[in-house]
Amino acid sequence: MIFDGVIRVSRNAYIMDLPMERRTFLVNTAVAAASASLAKGATSPNDTVRVAVVGMHGRGKSHIDAWTKLANVDLVALCDVDETVLNTASKSVESKRGKAPVLYKDLRKLLEDKSIDAISIATPNHQHTLQTIWAVQAGKDVYVEKPCSHDMFEAKQIVAATRKYGRIVQMGSQSRSDLALMEGVQKMREGVIGDVYMARGLCYKWRDTIGKAQPEPIPAGVEYDLWVGPAPMKPFTKNRFHYNWHWQWDYGNGDLGNQGIHEVDIARWGLGVKYPTKISAIGGHFMFDDDQETPNTMTCAFEFEEAGKPKKMMTFEVRHWMTHHEADIGEFDKSVKSNTIGNIFYGSNGYLAIDGYDRYVSFLGKDQKPGPARKDNGDHFANFITGVRSRNRGELTAEIEEGAISTTLVHLANISYRLGRTLDFDAATYSVKNDKEANAMFRRQYRAPFVVPQIA
Repeated sequence: MIFDGVIRVSRNAYIMDLPMERRTFLVNTAVAAASASLAKGATSPNDTVRVAVVGMHGRGKSHIDAWTKLANVDLVALCDVDETVLNTASKSVESKRGKAPVLYKDLRKLLEDKSIDAISIATPNHQHTLQTIWAVQAGKDVYVEKPCSHDMFEAKQIVAATRKYGRIVQMGSQSRSDLALMEGVQKMREGVIGDVYMARGLCYKWRDTIGKAQPEPIPAGVEYDLWVGPAPMKPFTKNRFHYNWHWQWDYGNGDLGNQGIHEVDIARWGLGVKYPTKISAIGGHFMFDDDQETPNTMTCAFEFEEAGKPKKMMTFEVRHWMTHHEADIGEFDKSVKSNTIGNIFYGSNGYLAIDGYDRYVSFLGKDQKPGPARKDNGDHFANFITGVRSRNRGELTAEIEEGAISTTLVHLANISYRLGRTLDFDAATYSVKNDKEANAMFRRQYRAPFVVPQIA
C-alpha cells in the first residue's frame, strides 16, 4: 500500500551469527557499545543497529547483501525512486531477513523515522552530498558510496556537516578495510621498498559503447524529479538513467570518479600524502560516437610538495578497451582477462603492486626478488558499524574527511581535462592559483529545492 510517498509493509529485527573476528571485537567493547547506544538514542533492546539502504539498482545490491550478513544489524527500510527496482530489492531483503522492509520513494520521508540509526547511500554521484547532509541533520549516521561528492564545493560541505552534527560518516572505499592492503601500506611505511616516491593507479576496464538514446516517456513507477534532484532537469533517456549516468557530467564523474576513485584513493593512501599542488590531465572519448560526455581514455598526473618532505608523484590512467596486465596485476583473477585494476608503488629498493582490492605483491632490489605478499580481504561495512557503536570516528578506515580529500583529486583532474591545462592547487585557500575559470567549476548550479547548503 502506498501512502504519503511511503510504501508500508511490516518490519522486524533479524539477527545472524557474528563472524569470529567481530565476536572478539564485541567482547572487548561491549560496555562502550552499550554506552554509545544510549548516547545516540537507539531503542532496540538488543542494541541492534537499524539501517536503511538508499538506491538499489547497482552498488546498492552489495549494500543489501552486506547489511543482511552482519549480526546485530537489521536492514529495516529501502528507498529508491524506481518502484520496479524497489520491489525487487524488497523481495531480496525479505528472503534474507525473514521480514519485508519498509519501502520509500522519497528519502526525506524515510528520514522522519527516528528509529532508523544509519543510512547507507548507493545513489548516483550527484545525490551523495545532499543526501548525506539531509541524513546527518536528521541525526543519522551515514555510509556513503564513493565519490562522496560531485564537485569540490560539496567535498568541503559533507565534512563540515558531519562535524557540525556530530555523526559517524564513512565513504565506501572498501579497500581501506582489506587486511592485505592495510599490511601492504604498513610494509611501505616500514621501508620494505625503500623511499617511496611515486604511485600509479590503473583502471583498464572493458567498456563498450552506450550508443545514442532518444528522449522517451518516463517509465511507469519512476519518480524522475527525485532522481534528477540537484541536477538540471532534462528529458528522460535511458542514457541519463540506470548506470549510464556515470558518463554524463550532470550526474557522474566519468570512470575516474566511478572505478578510478578506488585506485586514486589507494595511491594517495600508500604515498602518505593529502592534497596535490599540481594537477594535469589529458584524454578524450575515443572510438565510439555515442552519448558519453566523459572521457573513456584519460591520463592524470599529480604532484605533491610539502615543506620539509620529499616531493612525490602520482599518475592515474583510465583505458576502456584493449589492455595488457602489468606487475602481475590482473593475472591473479583469470576470470576477468580484459581488466587490469590496481596500483603500483615505486621505491628506492623495489616496487609493490596491489591487485584489485585484496592482494599485494612486492619485488625487491635490482633482481626483483619476490618480497612480502598477501591475499586477504576485510569488511568495510563492519568497520562502519564499529564506528557507529563506539562513536569514535578514528576507528573508521575511510572516515569522510579522508574520503573527501581523495575525491578532490578526481574533481581537480576532471577540471584540468575539461579546461585543457595544468592546475596549481593551494590547499590552504582551497583554490586553484590564478585561475578564475577553474575555481568557478568548483561549485555547480543547483535546482531548487535540492540545494547543497554552505556549511563551511
